[in-house]
Amino acid sequence: MSTSLLYHAFGVRGYRYVRTEYVGGEILFTIEQSDPLRCRHCFSKEVICRGAFGRRFRGLPIGGRPVWIFLPVQRVECRRCALVQRVEVPFADRRRSYTRAFERYALELCRCMTIQDVANHLGVSWDVIKSIHKRYLQRRFSRPKLKKLTRIGIDEICVSRPRKFLTIVLDLTTGAVVYVGQGKGKEALRPFWRRLRRSRAKIEAVATDMAPAYVAAVLENLPAAALVLDRFHVVKYFNEKIMLLRRQIQRGAEAMDKEVLKGTRWLLVKNPENLRAREDPAKDERKRLQEALAINEPLMRAYYLKEDLRQFWEQPDKPTAERFLDAWLARTEGSGVTILKKIARRLRIFRFALLSWYDYPISTGPLEATNNKIKTLQRRAYGFRDQEYFTLQIYSQHEKKYALVG
Repeated sequence: MSTSLLYHAFGVRGYRYVRTEYVGGEILFTIEQSDPLRCRHCFSKEVICRGAFGRRFRGLPIGGRPVWIFLPVQRVECRRCALVQRVEVPFADRRRSYTRAFERYALELCRCMTIQDVANHLGVSWDVIKSIHKRYLQRRFSRPKLKKLTRIGIDEICVSRPRKFLTIVLDLTTGAVVYVGQGKGKEALRPFWRRLRRSRAKIEAVATDMAPAYVAAVLENLPAAALVLDRFHVVKYFNEKIMLLRRQIQRGAEAMDKEVLKGTRWLLVKNPENLRAREDPAKDERKRLQEALAINEPLMRAYYLKEDLRQFWEQPDKPTAERFLDAWLARTEGSGVTILKKIARRLRIFRFALLSWYDYPISTGPLEATNNKIKTLQRRAYGFRDQEYFTLQIYSQHEKKYALVG
C-alpha cells in the first residue's frame, strides 16, 4: 500500500507504510514516522530519541473488516525546553484509540442510525459511539448563541415520572432550542435570563401559555417585550372549564337528562366543522350535541361563547379585535354562570397579551412540535441515563428530520 493511499483513504499523513498483517479477520497496518520529530510543547526539532511505545488506533473498516493502525509513538527529550514526552499524533486526538477519520465516519452514521446500530456496524462498544457523538454535540451546542434572538417561545415538557419537567425556550425565527432548564416555573428560567442579559439580545415578543409563573417571569425580566398568549392554550383553558361545567350539570340532572348528556364530553370541545353527520341518530354527532345543548341553557351559553372566542383571532385588524374582545368579555361576565364569570375575569387580566397577537402573530406551535420531537427522541432511545447528553440532543433537534416509513 502506498503512502498516498494511506493519507487519502485513512487520513494518516506524515508517516511511511511498513507492512500489512491479517489476524483473526482483522487488518493491521504498521506505519512509522517519516516527518522529522518535534517537541509537542515548543515544536522544536532539537530532540533526542528516548525509545518508542507501540499504540494501535482503530481506522476506517474495509469491507466490513475491522482495521487497526499500529504506530510506534516516539518518546523524545527536547533540548530547548528540557521536557521528556511523546510526540504528537496528528491523525488521532489525545487519549483516543481511534483515528479522526473513524470519528467522522461514526458521526455520519449517527445521522441515520441509532447509536447501538452504529456500534454494531463498526464493531465497537455502545459507549465509544456515544462518547464520540457527545463530544461533537458539546462542540456545537453546549453554549447556544442568544445575541440574535428576537422572538421566543417558552413552555415545559414532562420527560419522566414522577412528573419530571424541563423548561424549553425556542427561537421562533430559526426553530432552534436555545435553552433547556431543569424543572418548571420561574426558578428554571433564572440562568436563561442571566445569559440573555449578557448577550444584549433585543427580544421583541415572547409566546407562552397562561401559566402564571412564566407570565410573571417574562413581565419581570423582559418588560419591553410583547407578551403573546398562545391561542391553543387559551381555547384549551376554556374547554377544560366547559368539561367542568358539564360534570356539575350532569351530577344534578335527572335520569333522562343524564342519558342525553352522556358521551357528549368530546362533542363540546370539538370544532363544529369536525362534527360527523351520520344516518344513525345515535351516532350523529351534530344532532346529539344539539340535543344536549337544548336541555341546559348554561351549557349552551358556554358552548357558543367558546365558539365566539375562536373568532377573536380572525379579526381584520387590532382595533376591531379590541372591540370584539371587550364585547365578548362583557357578554361572558353577564352570562350569570359562575364558571364563565371566572373565565372572563382571568382573560380580562390577560387582555393586553391577547391583543399582542395582532402586533406579533406568533404562537407556541413550533415549540409543541419540538416537544413532540423530544418525546420521539426518548422513545427511540428507550430513555437516557446521561442527563447532559439528553440536553445536548434536545439542542440539536432542529437539525433532525423525521419521516414516515413503511
